[in-house]
Amino acid sequence: MRRATLAPAWGLTEAEAQERQRRGEANTSVQGGSRTYGEILRTNVFSFFNLILFAIGAALLTLERYSDALVSVGLGLINAVISAAQEIRAKRKLDRLQLLDRANVLVIRDGREVEIVPELVVRGDVLHVRPGDQIVVDGPLLDGGRLEADESLLTGESDPVVKHPGDELRSGSVCVAGDGHQQARDVGPHSYAGRLTAEARRSTTDKTPLQRRIEFIVRLVMVLTALMSGAILAQAAIEGFSVLRVVQITAVLSGLVPYGLFFLIALAYTAGAVRIARYGALVQQVNAVESVSNVDVVCTDKTGTLTTGQLTLDEVVPLGGHEYGEVATALGSLAHNTTTPNLTALALAAALPGDPWEVRDEVPFSSASRWSGLVAAEGTWVLGAPDALAPHLVRPAPADQVAERAGAGLRVLLLARAAQPAGAEPLPAASEAGTGLRPAGEAGTGLRDDAGRPELPSLEPIALVALADELRDDVIATVRRFGEEGVALKVLSGDDPRTVAAIARRAGIDAGEPVPGAAIDGLGDAALDALVGRTTVFGRVAPEHKERIVRSLRRQGRYVAMIGDGVNDARALKQAHIGVAMRSGSAVTRDVADIVLVDDSFAALPPAQLEGRKIINGIGISLYVFLARVVSQGLVILTVTMLGLGFPYSPTQVGLTMFTVGVPTVFLTFWAGANRPDPFLLRNLVRFVVPASVVTATFGAAVYTALYEIVVKGFSHGRRTPHEIIAEFESYTGLTYGIDADFTTASATIMAQTGLSTFFCFASFGLILFLAPRSRFFAAWTAPTGDTRPALLVLGLCAVFSAVLCVPVFWQYFGLIGPSRPVFFVVLPALLIWYGTLTVVFRVRLFDRLLGLDDPPCP
Repeated sequence: MRRATLAPAWGLTEAEAQERQRRGEANTSVQGGSRTYGEILRTNVFSFFNLILFAIGAALLTLERYSDALVSVGLGLINAVISAAQEIRAKRKLDRLQLLDRANVLVIRDGREVEIVPELVVRGDVLHVRPGDQIVVDGPLLDGGRLEADESLLTGESDPVVKHPGDELRSGSVCVAGDGHQQARDVGPHSYAGRLTAEARRSTTDKTPLQRRIEFIVRLVMVLTALMSGAILAQAAIEGFSVLRVVQITAVLSGLVPYGLFFLIALAYTAGAVRIARYGALVQQVNAVESVSNVDVVCTDKTGTLTTGQLTLDEVVPLGGHEYGEVATALGSLAHNTTTPNLTALALAAALPGDPWEVRDEVPFSSASRWSGLVAAEGTWVLGAPDALAPHLVRPAPADQVAERAGAGLRVLLLARAAQPAGAEPLPAASEAGTGLRPAGEAGTGLRDDAGRPELPSLEPIALVALADELRDDVIATVRRFGEEGVALKVLSGDDPRTVAAIARRAGIDAGEPVPGAAIDGLGDAALDALVGRTTVFGRVAPEHKERIVRSLRRQGRYVAMIGDGVNDARALKQAHIGVAMRSGSAVTRDVADIVLVDDSFAALPPAQLEGRKIINGIGISLYVFLARVVSQGLVILTVTMLGLGFPYSPTQVGLTMFTVGVPTVFLTFWAGANRPDPFLLRNLVRFVVPASVVTATFGAAVYTALYEIVVKGFSHGRRTPHEIIAEFESYTGLTYGIDADFTTASATIMAQTGLSTFFCFASFGLILFLAPRSRFFAAWTAPTGDTRPALLVLGLCAVFSAVLCVPVFWQYFGLIGPSRPVFFVVLPALLIWYGTLTVVFRVRLFDRLLGLDDPPCP
């Protein structure tokens, strides 16, 4: 630490400060807030279902069934790793959040000013606050001090706030002018910045509607699979199956759970995030890709979202008979000669020409005085708020004109000149230099009193100056697109409600009657919900108000996106279904956001919504295929087991689902359209999956039974006997079916399994033609899409699978036999009849009628 100059003999002693540090009263950084790494791993990797998979995998490895173990455990482990990695990445970002910077501060210890790091400040310390210092603790401004604090980081209010002795200084604000001493009352996690940081670090990721639906479906399938497994394993125990067969059966049954859906969602979200990034939206929370498509209300700040944060000159209204040209030149010259220009001066300088002045004195703008001025050879000029200059005017400014423009959302300023002595000439016409100003010898009164403090002289009103917040170029078109999509907009701002409402109207938003944040205080949930439901614009809102408004919208069943750029928006972003931050905003806000708008334009959101809809629709199609395959397999297993024809699958054959269902659904997900997602997804899943599964399982069980009986009754596979078939299969795969049955039964099982797997693979490809028909010929379930890609995908998949059946290394791995005439002559007719039967069932709405469902989706 560095010791500096002497200070008043008050504050703590070094011994007192160290004692308070030992008591835990130091300004320590906020720690934690998110889940620990152990909790993340336990939740994602060691879930109940994963533990079952790991147990099965361990048993298969012990029995040296390495391929079966890989198929049974691999996908679940991949899902667990992806989920854990995503959550760990989010945790690291949240743990890095810090609202306060680490710059040293000045405290008074032992009667001297001492420079220390913020973490060493303790409760009761006295801090010396200077311009440019960030306030690091909460506490009052002590006697003898007066300063201006920029609280925009906390409240969104753009103007500095004057602080007098006794006023509260909040951590996270910045001293922009003045000087004083503050007593540290609330430090560390108890300070305002500490509470905000802790809230921002809290993990609040919402599951999207699609994620909840899929989780429900998976849990339902798990329950049904568990019930079915109990019955089948009990039968296996009665029949005396070996440990190997029991483990294999368990692996097959666990494979019925459509766990691949989670992997598909992760893949689709990742691809969607890449596509959304092209529009200027950086996805930080993967499920935001889907979540953004569900949004029906967007809450946004004004500055930085609707507006650029810059000002433009809207109008100059000369007063007292002055000409516009001379007034504009004087106003432009005033702006060009200002040495410390603010946003107002920059806007005026950009819009008006000006001449160089011989400046003798300057009073910069301050939020306390609300005016600025120059003393030059050309005169004494002042620009400020009309009400701030009113007591010094020799004649009043037109209040009606000021009110009219303020009501339209404009910032109205008054240009005034020091009043001339009696008998002096009025403002002359433009001089040779074009300034229209008095010569140097006629300079007016100065702008300071005898002590050098700013003081206004008598002023003559010259002109009203109206400035407008600059709207973003694309904001009007974006608001229109949101309206077309049925997305409501609500503006939550720290500025004056009337100003915010006027800007909202300029952007095309129906602002209605604006409501100040103070009106929210004291309202119960019911009253607040009613107010929020009918109000579009809220002004003078604090972070707590924004948070309550977002919660209210969620209670009303709305799907909320919150757009913000300041720390004051962080809590509301956390409460919303999806938080959106501007890239130019604070680091805290960017880190807690689900999406960051890299171009600072919320025009990226409507295209992102369309991409999100494609993801939802694509995953919806994949759900149809996944569930139809799972339910069909489950019904076949039950049927074959009840018939006493062995077990219809081996673990590696279930692994074919990754090829027959996983691969095509990835393509279908990326090819889906951007139409509105199906609001009756679960209902329509039932309407499709039930008939498709029953018909497919019926034909699948028939194929299995036919091939099984063919072998048992002595039909050979070409010229090979059943003994030759099983011997060849065992030599390739090492399976020992002969332990549980004689060679004839084992060869019949293998033949039937091959036929069943072949039928199911081609049937899964055929379902794609029902879900994405190219023409009306295939449009038994839904309307034609006109897209040829799904049909070409089906042809390609059929060709690839046919090649798999002809390549020994592949059919051996999946526990099948090679090309076989019995399989061909049984499976091919079954597929043709199956497709025709399912077409008729869908077209006549057979299952809709049996289940009492109306409004079929078919054309």
